[in-house]
Amino acid sequence: MKYLVWISRIIVGVLFIISGLIKLNDPLGFSFKLEEYFSPGVLDLPFLVPMALGISIFVVIVEVLLGVMLLIGFKPKLTVWSLLAMIVFFTFLTFYSAYFNKVTDCGCFGDAVKLTPWESFTKDVILLVFILVLFYGRKYITPIFKEKINWIVGGIALVACGWFAYHVLNHLPSVDFRPYKIGANIQEGMSVPEGAPQPVYEYAWRFKVNGADQIVVTNGEYPSVDGEFVDVETTLLQEGYEPPIHDFTIEQEGQDYAADLLEEDKLVMVIAYDLAKSHHNAFAGVAEMAKKAMAKGYRVIGMSASSNQMANELKKQYGLDFEFYFTDETTLKTIVRSNPGILVLQRGTIQQKVHYNDIDRLAF
Repeated sequence: MKYLVWISRIIVGVLFIISGLIKLNDPLGFSFKLEEYFSPGVLDLPFLVPMALGISIFVVIVEVLLGVMLLIGFKPKLTVWSLLAMIVFFTFLTFYSAYFNKVTDCGCFGDAVKLTPWESFTKDVILLVFILVLFYGRKYITPIFKEKINWIVGGIALVACGWFAYHVLNHLPSVDFRPYKIGANIQEGMSVPEGAPQPVYEYAWRFKVNGADQIVVTNGEYPSVDGEFVDVETTLLQEGYEPPIHDFTIEQEGQDYAADLLEEDKLVMVIAYDLAKSHHNAFAGVAEMAKKAMAKGYRVIGMSASSNQMANELKKQYGLDFEFYFTDETTLKTIVRSNPGILVLQRGTIQQKVHYNDIDRLAF
């Protein structure tokens, strides 16, 4: 039992630290995932949506601290009980998401590792087993250091997590795992490589033959049946290749200008997924940046999911001398974790990406 506890202690501690740090690198992204869980179609807890960012920061810091505390053997009873409560809750959540197909990605490892709902549930069940070993063998969890040193290590971990969360929220994630990272080409990210796996479907065709229903199953071809066609039921057996960038459009009055704009040699995108939630004070700096960029030959555009009326009011208020285009809100949230945020592109390749606090770092 002692050896099982040590193995479980290392596995659980390391996984909690890694999982927590990945989400702590992008707490805003994790808060978007929590908003999805709190939505009416999932847990129906809309009153928690405004607190999603605070909850995300609290949860990921606790996750890292519990991993550290477990590894050093600090407060083992509190640590194990907390781990058990957390994993039971997340196991329920991932099962609920998988069984009812509510959330397609739990966000357990942020954008670094994508897991299907059932993979997330399986991962939590395995972790639950390890944590139950720790729970029943908690008397074998002994401190590595003296109590004073344990307090110091725990305090340092807490301060470091708090500083890191503050830093990435006021700038951008230190490591960008999304398909819109610096150096990525958007056109390439939207393309499907030659020979990529295609989706496989099964078709159940229903006919009326001599007054009775007859179902014929094929992989797509229309069956030769001497009867009256009624309907067909399609089942996805195997998903095909999905490009990392999809649902990317730059629209104006219903027309998509993405293909043309991504061919621009010098393009600056001002991205604000929701103008009502944007940090409006930042737009004074955006206006100055846009003037400098246009003087250097750059084309500047705004991209938002808000209405034209709201965009026009913002342009008038801050003297923004560029047009706004419509893009899906989820896509804009994925592109940059800042509202507003700035991207500089050359023929679709992202050269620079900054938070509104770092506009002065842009080099034109």
